[in-house]
Amino acid sequence: MKRRGREASSARSYKPRTRADRPTREPATARNDHFRFCSPRSLDAESFRSYLRPVTRSVVCISHAAGAGGEQVGRLVAEHLGFLYVNEEIVARAAAKGGLDAADVADEERRKSLGTRVLNAIAQGGGEAWALGASGPLGSREEQLDSDDIQSLIRETIEQTAARGKAVIVAHAASYAIGRGDAALRVLVTASPETRATRVAGAGELDQAEAARAVKESDAGRADYLKRFYGIGEESPTHYDLVLNTDAVSIEQAAELISQAASG
Repeated sequence: MKRRGREASSARSYKPRTRADRPTREPATARNDHFRFCSPRSLDAESFRSYLRPVTRSVVCISHAAGAGGEQVGRLVAEHLGFLYVNEEIVARAAAKGGLDAADVADEERRKSLGTRVLNAIAQGGGEAWALGASGPLGSREEQLDSDDIQSLIRETIEQTAARGKAVIVAHAASYAIGRGDAALRVLVTASPETRATRVAGAGELDQAEAARAVKESDAGRADYLKRFYGIGEESPTHYDLVLNTDAVSIEQAAELISQAASG
């Protein structure tokens, strides 16, 4: 009987825990929660704004993986914001400034050999005419343009473009070149390798297998470029203010979200 009494007493003292009794989790902060996931199905401009700090950006830097749609996104963002769109132009301006062929600068950024260029005018400090786009003989001495020269040339051009403001800069590691600060919105546009390969194949004369190889080579070239020029061993999403996966959102949606973020 005594045992039964103890069991009954124990049963009477037991009280199941309710939801209200459970410890509550502290709200996410910038310090302890780097990311917030926004479901593309429920995302609209107003709800997206609630995730943003009210900061207006004068420059949008878009890094992108091959086939992710970054260039199309960048053009739409420039249209939405009334900003200058800078892509091949930034390479051409860098090339004109250093007396280089624009294609050579672009090839170096893709981890291809630049080869040998005649740079007498620049090496001797007399490259002003070439920076202004003049043509003529460079001289007899050929020099190999090293990676530091290319990096400095591109960084300076990006910095000048960013200082001008009201620009959308796509690729060329622009967000690494200009450093941190609230003036620029740093965006990464990406997608799965399969989606990217399909887009690359659809845009050219490559079949799916060739496009997949091209995407893989492009990724390797991009990683090598960041490592050689900026000492980035592994690209981290935390470098960017906004990361968009175009598997989940359309090109138009991505452009709208970036425009909203830049507008504060």
